[in-house]
Amino acid sequence: MDADPTRSKEILEAENASLRLLLTQAEVNAHVLLAHAGIEAKERESSDKLQKLIVEELHHRIKNTLATVSAIVSQSLRQAPGIEHAQHAIEGRLLALGRAHDFLLRAQWTSASLRKIVQGATEAFDNPAVSKFSIKGPDIQITSGAVIAIAMTLNELCTNTTKFGALSVPAGRVEIAWSLDEPALRLHFFWKEHGGPVVQAPTRQSFGTRLIETLGRQLKGEVKLTYEPSGFVYALNVPLASLTT
Repeated sequence: MDADPTRSKEILEAENASLRLLLTQAEVNAHVLLAHAGIEAKERESSDKLQKLIVEELHHRIKNTLATVSAIVSQSLRQAPGIEHAQHAIEGRLLALGRAHDFLLRAQWTSASLRKIVQGATEAFDNPAVSKFSIKGPDIQITSGAVIAIAMTLNELCTNTTKFGALSVPAGRVEIAWSLDEPALRLHFFWKEHGGPVVQAPTRQSFGTRLIETLGRQLKGEVKLTYEPSGFVYALNVPLASLTT
């Protein structure tokens, strides 16, 4: 018995309509999937580029750190009168380097506060009951390279004054101050000791002295060391651009 032609036609048209709807939806879904795939591909490419940049930056910083450590170890061994002295010198300098890196990690390796660097570098050498340090100066943000240089310089100055300078006696004090010369776009940084033993200029230049001068030159600054009888003075005259850019 033959089916109703009208009924068969209606069923066929309904099936065709459903098929067209499915195809339309499939086309839309395909476009969405392709769009998502394109976004994911772009994000993956950007992620790969960022990862490569981070690895290259990390490699650069590790090389610089290892070079600094190598110089510290070799020069400390060369200058020290014995293994024990060399060990203490190396440990102190590496701890200072570590503290400088701590500052940078907290600042995400971009910049750090000069005041906080000075306070952090002198804290281990200070007396909480009666402060040995006077710290004055406008706060500025300085770059990662400048953080390392200034933190290492301050550690060397603190170590020297504790051993031989003002802080080797109870009455000794250290004044740390800096000021901005805005017309000249420079920063003047001073370390002045007073109340300590009578100062005499050294007969030979130690590694610590060379390190202080080298760190100043790395910042394109002018370093002046003055051995006044009343107290040692360190002065750094440095372009602001070396600290902030």
